[in-house]
Amino acid sequence: MGKPEDFAEFREKINKLILEKGTLTTRRFFNLDKNVYKEGNLSRKTKEFMGLTASIVLRCDDCINYHILELSKLNVKYSEFFEAFDVALMIGGSITIPHIRRAVVFLEELKLKEESENETKGT
Repeated sequence: MGKPEDFAEFREKINKLILEKGTLTTRRFFNLDKNVYKEGNLSRKTKEFMGLTASIVLRCDDCINYHILELSKLNVKYSEFFEAFDVALMIGGSITIPHIRRAVVFLEELKLKEESENETKGT
């Protein structure tokens, strides 16, 4: 289990390497992935929650962490995450529970980091 900042740093570093070394097909897919979550008829928040629940059902921990980070940038309430976890649990069944556990640990780490940063800023 990594800290949110470690995950984000690793992801950014390796994605840069993949995009530099990868094919046009790889770059096109990454571009599509980035653009599909932009604001549109559905809000970015809705799309990120869709990505989060799908990632839990598909059991992709890196994807789960990514969507948690993106949602945290949108000032999502803590309780909203747990409603999304319920949707994923309903769709995916008990096999998703270990991934939800890891998602909660990651979310707690992120929450602690944000609280620490706020204390440092004096807010």
